Amino acid sequence: MNNTQTKIALVSLGCPKNQCDAELLLAKLAKAGYSFVQEPGEAQVVIINTCCFIQSAKEEAIEEIFEAVRRRDSGTPHKIIVTGCMAQRYKNQLAQELPEVDCFVELGRNDDIVKAVEVAVSGGAEKVFSGGEHNMEGERILSTMPHYAYLRISDGCDNNCTYCAIPTFRGAYRRREFASIVKEAQVLAEKGVQELILVAQDTSVYSELPKLLKTLAQIDKIKWIRMLYCYPQSILKDTEDALIEVIKSEPKVVKYLDLPIQHCNDEILTNMNRRITKAELTALIAKLRKQIPGLILRTTLMTGFPGETPKQFEELAEFAHEMRFEHLGCFAYSQEEGTPAAEREDQIDEGERVRRCEVIVEQQEMRVSEWSQGLIGHEFEIVCEGYDRYAEAFFGRTYMHAPEIDGLVYFTTSGELQIGDRLTVLITDVVDNNLVGEAKAGTV
Repeated sequence: MNNTQTKIALVSLGCPKNQCDAELLLAKLAKAGYSFVQEPGEAQVVIINTCCFIQSAKEEAIEEIFEAVRRRDSGTPHKIIVTGCMAQRYKNQLAQELPEVDCFVELGRNDDIVKAVEVAVSGGAEKVFSGGEHNMEGERILSTMPHYAYLRISDGCDNNCTYCAIPTFRGAYRRREFASIVKEAQVLAEKGVQELILVAQDTSVYSELPKLLKTLAQIDKIKWIRMLYCYPQSILKDTEDALIEVIKSEPKVVKYLDLPIQHCNDEILTNMNRRITKAELTALIAKLRKQIPGLILRTTLMTGFPGETPKQFEELAEFAHEMRFEHLGCFAYSQEEGTPAAEREDQIDEGERVRRCEVIVEQQEMRVSEWSQGLIGHEFEIVCEGYDRYAEAFFGRTYMHAPEIDGLVYFTTSGELQIGDRLTVLITDVVDNNLVGEAKAGTV
């Protein structure tokens, strides 16, 4: 079977950083002559790009692998390759426990994905591709909608949060060269990308971030620049407020900041090794809102960290209510082997961790409803992302919404639209915490 006859399905799980890896893999495979299909059941080779940040992510990855094995057992003759964070973290264990998988590819061997496919197809003996350094550079085939793309600026992490295993498989912090990032952004813009979404384990630790934002804003075809994963302790170190100033003053940098805080109680923050206090968090959030009019804040919280008392959890819930984050994600603590927090004896019952998480989520839904109602009567620029035939309306996003995580705006218009088109929409209603509106005449 030659490469042109071999169809590959790549299933990518987890975060946008993982998606960037998947897009690098796709480009290498395409250059070698392979073609792609969306449905794994139609492929000769299924590549599963895994995540293993927390237990639920590992369970999702394992289930995806099992599903590939079940398809093959039921008569779909495909090879199975597992790459990504789980392959990096558990390669030897998985190779023993999942003999049905043809190859495991560590992150540092992603550049050898073509060789891995060849070995899998030919039935070669090399089961695990290990070693090497994870490469963040290269051509990508975008798996997002054509008008936006993730732009990775670094990988790995030196924060050493006590609950997080990422440094054990993603390694220490490694930044990309400034010129390389800018060049990639220019290539993406020429391909039709209008929105750049900067990602890393900790985006704000990139020392030249304000300069990078200003430089990216000079690319003519770029309309929006968004940042995810900006850790508050890194922003606090910016004593000259350079990042705040560029968000405030540069029109293309959207007034949106993803600020993962995890908790607010000082004892919990210390035990997490977050290197920030509740007072500092409160002051920083107030400062950001004061200095950047129209700022949208997203955060992430964790419930059930070892030793978290009912009173400390109540403090967290009250803090989330008082700070009134426009967007908030919450997850229950996951006891990850190899982390200091996992060794603590004061673990919280898993059911209680989840219950506390559900309380935070329910409270946030009420806050989002209230915030959304306050947007009725206002006009926003919308980027169109499709048409919902059941709702009989187009849908898209404002600057207030990051792709896939923050909700949508459904709107009607008499004009014809394509994905990526921009127009002004008047918000008229809220349904299930999604905004509803009408296109302003003359903007289509």
